[in-house]
Amino acid sequence: MHTVPPAPVRLTAGTLTLRPWEPEDAAGLAGLYADEAMRRWASAPVHDGPSAARWVAEQRRGWETGERLAFAVRETDASDARPAGHVVLRRGSAGSASAEVGYWTAAHARGRGVAPRALTAVADWAFAADGLTRLDLLHQVDNTASCRVAEKSGFALSGLLPAAPPAFPLDGHRHVRRAPAPA
Repeated sequence: MHTVPPAPVRLTAGTLTLRPWEPEDAAGLAGLYADEAMRRWASAPVHDGPSAARWVAEQRRGWETGERLAFAVRETDASDARPAGHVVLRRGSAGSASAEVGYWTAAHARGRGVAPRALTAVADWAFAADGLTRLDLLHQVDNTASCRVAEKSGFALSGLLPAAPPAFPLDGHRHVRRAPAPA
């Protein structure tokens, strides 16, 4: 169903630019993870410069394999050069028409619609360029901000996921967005 896209794929959504993570991004990444909300909701083990560099390298390997397409989100009109967020498309098995998306927003960029705009841009691209027909977004039930982002991005709540400790200690929500019908 899907092929590995040519790198680098760059997307825009208004004042946002989305592009694959680059080694230079690691320098500011550990500082973003100092935020309590990031540590709570994002599962990446980023806590210092070396772990940030490993995380960025892992994102780049995902592009090489075509299995995990991770985008750094930048605000082109902001004076802050740090990434404003992250959106990832995790592809299913070869031949699958569905994938899973995930995201986070840095503390300095919250409340400005970064996550819904970036997530919508990746979803639209995935449907148009990658031939996907369904995207799933999963989050813990107590992450109400993720519910709002999902709804703003066109992902309808489709079900409850049972807890699976220790990795997923609480129940979760599954949101789904389907590709638009051909015109």
